[in-house]
Amino acid sequence: MPPPPIISTSLALAFKTHLSRLVYYLLAITISAALISTQFSGRQPATVTMDIGLSLIRLLLPLALVLTIQELISREFDRRYYLNTLTYPYSRHKLLLGRFIATAAFILSLLVVLAGTLALSIYLTNKAYTQSTTVALGIPYVVTVAFIGIDLLLLTSVATLLAVIASSPSFVLFGTFGFMLAARSFGPIVELLTRNRGVVSDAESYRSGVGILGYLLPDMGALDVRMITLYSKMELLPTDWPWLVLSSLTYTAGLLALAVWALQRKRFA
Repeated sequence: MPPPPIISTSLALAFKTHLSRLVYYLLAITISAALISTQFSGRQPATVTMDIGLSLIRLLLPLALVLTIQELISREFDRRYYLNTLTYPYSRHKLLLGRFIATAAFILSLLVVLAGTLALSIYLTNKAYTQSTTVALGIPYVVTVAFIGIDLLLLTSVATLLAVIASSPSFVLFGTFGFMLAARSFGPIVELLTRNRGVVSDAESYRSGVGILGYLLPDMGALDVRMITLYSKMELLPTDWPWLVLSSLTYTAGLLALAVWALQRKRFA
């Protein structure tokens, strides 16, 4: 466990940079886009607001975590700050874990703020218009946000590993988003090809090829459980959700351990 001073110093570094303004930008973009989207639905405004808001949160927060990792880890090597940092009486793995915990705390706090603001806007929308299918803002919403948090923790570990082994900060951005797109999309693609074989020619071989990713990547698409709150039905939660959570957290721990191993073997000029 890294000492508290490492975590507090990392958080201070994050808030002293342009990252502190991300809170205002993300709040403005998410809430504005979600509220504007209600104008496209005359019968289910709260459902549309929730759907668009959650989609924006799942898209924008990964960008925020990549920028944070770039600032706290990639810039450390790029600007040779490690010449000063490595003189502290702390081991390398404690420094890296401190940066990871600080990033995770920053992003999860931002998730709570965005989710709370979105819930408030939906509550006000519900007061203005009562729709036939209500949006659940209780336990289903908390579960949905918790699954998004697991998704973000996994992406944070990916970005941390890439920041340690990459020679350019831009690779952290492209690598993390490439991993995210692949891990979030292969599950729905396999399901689509299973249900509708006429989508592509030779669907079976195509499905088998895409299915190989299931042995290499976690199924992050299954972590999107917004249906339980959009339609107020907890039975829409995947039946294998304990295994899904466990496998995602195990994958996160494995990537973080690999990042620590890579930093321990990293040679600095």
